[in-house]
Amino acid sequence: MPTRAAAAPAAKPGRDHRVDALRGAALLMMFADHIPQNILNRLTIRNLGFADAAEIFVLLAGFASMLAYGGAFRREGWSVGLRRLGRRVVRLYVFQMLMMITTLLMILFWRQHHTVPVDFLEPELAHGFDSLWRVFSMQALPGNLNILPLYMVLLLAFPLIYTALRLSAPLALAVSAALWALINLDPAINLPNWLDPDGWYFDPFAWQFLFTLGAWSASATRSTGGDMPRRAWAVAACWLYLAFSAVQSFPWEQWGLPKLSPLPIDPPLKTPLSPLRLIDVLSIFYLVQSSALMRRFAAVPAGQVLAVFGRHSLEVFSLGTVLDLVGRLAMTTYGTGLLMQIAVNVVGIGTLYLVATALDRRKQRKKQQKAATA
Repeated sequence: MPTRAAAAPAAKPGRDHRVDALRGAALLMMFADHIPQNILNRLTIRNLGFADAAEIFVLLAGFASMLAYGGAFRREGWSVGLRRLGRRVVRLYVFQMLMMITTLLMILFWRQHHTVPVDFLEPELAHGFDSLWRVFSMQALPGNLNILPLYMVLLLAFPLIYTALRLSAPLALAVSAALWALINLDPAINLPNWLDPDGWYFDPFAWQFLFTLGAWSASATRSTGGDMPRRAWAVAACWLYLAFSAVQSFPWEQWGLPKLSPLPIDPPLKTPLSPLRLIDVLSIFYLVQSSALMRRFAAVPAGQVLAVFGRHSLEVFSLGTVLDLVGRLAMTTYGTGLLMQIAVNVVGIGTLYLVATALDRRKQRKKQQKAATA
């Protein structure tokens, strides 16, 4: 966990850190959510609303992509922007493959000494590397390793999304929304996944709408520094919806309480990004990006603790995924008592923070060196 010796780097004056802080919060929630036995995941938005951290991650990916690659297209031309985007896709692929190989090796090693339930790895992959070529060719997406492939596909589509938004934002959003609506009407439209007959867990044809909305919001708020117009009626509507979402989704039984969910509905589907989930994450995003208070919070030390995770999302997510597996294996083998809960969370989150701050300092040193030689 954060210590005096490893304090979060100070925020830069004038910069909007809300996106970084929100993305950092999403990454920490992912860490908790991917360990089913972790009591912390009872307090993440997965159990306090229809959406979860994945929706936040994808929405902010669209926002950040418009700032990074859309900005490069505008300022430095398409060739520079495409090269940067291509390097990012390659980097995502390398991290995806490293996580997959690490997962396989860790589980195979652990099975030599302990019993490992088959649900830790799909049965088709549990007995060796015969089918690993399917993973390398993106034909097989194991559970908990399926969001980076979505991100890769969306980044590859970003030049088209960027062009469409530049030509006509209303038309681009309408087409994107129509494709999302089509998938909700016919969820069978999906990319194939050898490990799942239903296809990709995150259907790219549906989730592109959330990514596009993020890209559009970055473009629409560029002149206001990321601030969305704050309207009292919109704020009230968002809070009312999130309150309904929280009461409807709360795990009443896990807390030994009578179920108080007002409507007898099933949890909204994640694969096609059902409307209830979409409205949930958009409400959260609007409340954050229209709030001056949240802007100030993201710039103070407490907010920077979250923002430092968000500034290095790929590394934090990838390492967090590996630490999640360690935590799951440890809790399955040795129990889920209080000491184990503390050890898994303190060591896991503390390690992520130390790595994120080290990456932050290295990045700052490179900037300083570049400025000194300029």
